[in-house]
Amino acid sequence: MGRYVIRRLLQMIPVFIGATLLIFLMVNVMGDPIAGLCGDRQCDPATAAQLRKEFGLDKPVWQQYLTYMGNVFTGDLGTAFNGQQVTELMADSWPITARLTLIAILIELVVGITLGVVTGLRRGRPVDTGVLLATLVVISIPTFVTGLLLQLLLGVKWGWIKPAVSTDAEFSELLVPGLVLASLSLAYVTRLTRTSIAENRRADYIRTAIAKGVPRRRVVVRHLLRNSLIPVVTFIGTDIGALMGGAIVTERIFNIHGVGYQLYQGILRQNTQTVVGFVTVLVLVFLVANLLVDLLYAVLDPRIRYV
Repeated sequence: MGRYVIRRLLQMIPVFIGATLLIFLMVNVMGDPIAGLCGDRQCDPATAAQLRKEFGLDKPVWQQYLTYMGNVFTGDLGTAFNGQQVTELMADSWPITARLTLIAILIELVVGITLGVVTGLRRGRPVDTGVLLATLVVISIPTFVTGLLLQLLLGVKWGWIKPAVSTDAEFSELLVPGLVLASLSLAYVTRLTRTSIAENRRADYIRTAIAKGVPRRRVVVRHLLRNSLIPVVTFIGTDIGALMGGAIVTERIFNIHGVGYQLYQGILRQNTQTVVGFVTVLVLVFLVANLLVDLLYAVLDPRIRYV
């Protein structure tokens, strides 16, 4: 196991470098970030040259990338055009998005897996058909429509929640945004669990356990569910980073000043330092989450061994 982890960590290095290089190149073709600093008027040539020199934008792109990567390994993710360190922006926004993502993941796990198990065990029955139709509706509706609808009904018309989240972003305020963020993934988790449960239910080891008189609850929880969670865990692992990066729409709707809000502002103002810095950390989140998922396979399925 130890050698496998070391090997995977070494494999993550070229992946991280390649991903950050692509991000850096794509962000740098968004447009001239200095032009965005001057608003509608064109920057004075001397001022623009001074700003480019100050932020290192007068150098070739490859040299800018090497400088950036050298700073990354020392913990410096650059400085935003307003003079604030990107790490300071992260210190304010990441905890908020982390709480929002945690709520979304818990909703996916608890509600999605529960519905998947129930429908998988009752395949073809009315409850199965009803849940499948409900998940299809959720998948068909865009996230921004779901968010605006819940905000209008729960926040404006009925007054059950605040239409906008406060700057503190407490857990209680993030429940509805977390549900909106998790809605699409929740539908996929439900369908994945249902399909996996229905397939494994016909497996030989399940029939053998039932024939031996093993209690139904133990068969479902210890044997059926455990082996059926592998595709679900794979999806959840990749979904963690997707939720954190894809929270832009949800955070905009509920005025949450998290990672999505900072990325939106960075793209809107062509603040390349902010965008690259935040996306670099998201790449790390994806890589670590995938490593943890691979290690979790061995916990769920004893037949899997890493050497």
